[in-house]
Amino acid sequence: MRISKPSAPPILYGAYALAGLSLAWSGYAITDLMNSGKFGLSVALAGDIGWLTVLWAEHRGVKARIRGKAIDPEIIGWVIALGVAVLLFLHGREGGSLGQTIAGPFVVLVGKAVWAFALPALRDPAALHAEQEDEIHDVMRDSEYKARLNGAQRDLAQQEADAVIERIQQEARITAARDRADFQITLDRLEMRAEIERRSPIAIAPITAEQDREHPPSTPEGLDVIQTPSRHREPAVTSAITDREQPSIGDLAREQVAITPDNAIAIGTICSLRPDAHRPSVAAAVRRARQQLDSRGGYR
Repeated sequence: MRISKPSAPPILYGAYALAGLSLAWSGYAITDLMNSGKFGLSVALAGDIGWLTVLWAEHRGVKARIRGKAIDPEIIGWVIALGVAVLLFLHGREGGSLGQTIAGPFVVLVGKAVWAFALPALRDPAALHAEQEDEIHDVMRDSEYKARLNGAQRDLAQQEADAVIERIQQEARITAARDRADFQITLDRLEMRAEIERRSPIAIAPITAEQDREHPPSTPEGLDVIQTPSRHREPAVTSAITDREQPSIGDLAREQVAITPDNAIAIGTICSLRPDAHRPSVAAAVRRARQQLDSRGGYR
C-alpha cells in the first residue's frame, strides 16, 4: 500500500509570506539607513542571507561549535533578528516616523516568532532527536576509528613480516655462497690430487736374485746365450733406489689431508703405501699438514 505524503501545514504559508515581507522591508530599510548605495544593499543582503541560513540550520538540527561547545542555532537566529530589529528602529528614528520606528522591528520579530512555530511542524515526529543523532554519530566514529586502527596495525605487522623474510633470504644467500665456495674448493682439491697422481713417477719394484733365477730374461729363438754365474750379473735394483723415487712422508701427508678430513684414515692410507714408515712419525706429519691446511681455510 502506498503511503501518501502528508500535506504542508497551513502555518507554513504564513511563515513564507512573513519571511518574504520581512526580508524585503529589512533590505530596503538597512540600505536607506546606510545611505551608501550598493554597499548598504550588501549589508542588508548579508543580514537576510544569515537569517535564512540559520532557519535552515534550525530545521536540520545543525549546531555550531565554538571552542568545543555546541551552540543552538535558534539562539543565533534570535540574535540576528534582534540586530535587524535594532537597525530598523534606527531607520525609523532617523526618518522621524514613529510608525516606521515601531512597525519595522515588529515585522521582523513577528516573522521570526512565526518560524519558531513553523519549524517544529515541518519536522517528522518519528525523527530522532539531536542527542540521539549525536550518539549514533559517536558510534559510527568509534567504528571507523577501530577499522582504521586495525588496518594500520595489519600494515605494520605486514611490514615487520616482510623485513624478517628479507633478512632470512639474505642469510640464506650468504649460506648458499659459502656452500658453493666450499664445493669449489673440494673440487679443486680433487683435481689437484688427480694431477699429483698423474705426475707421480711409477715406483720401480725391486728385483731379487730369486726372482731372477725363477724368471730368467727371455731370449729370441735361434740365439745361443751363455749363462753367466749370478755373481757376474749386473747388480739388481736395490730398495735404496726405490726409496729415493718414492714420495716422502710429508708429501703423502699433505696429499691425504687434502682429500680426507679424518686424520686416522690419512695415517692408515700412508702406512699402507709406505709399510716401512714409522707410524708415530706418520701421525705427526699428518697433524702438521692438517694445521697448515686449516690455516689456509680447509676443513673445520
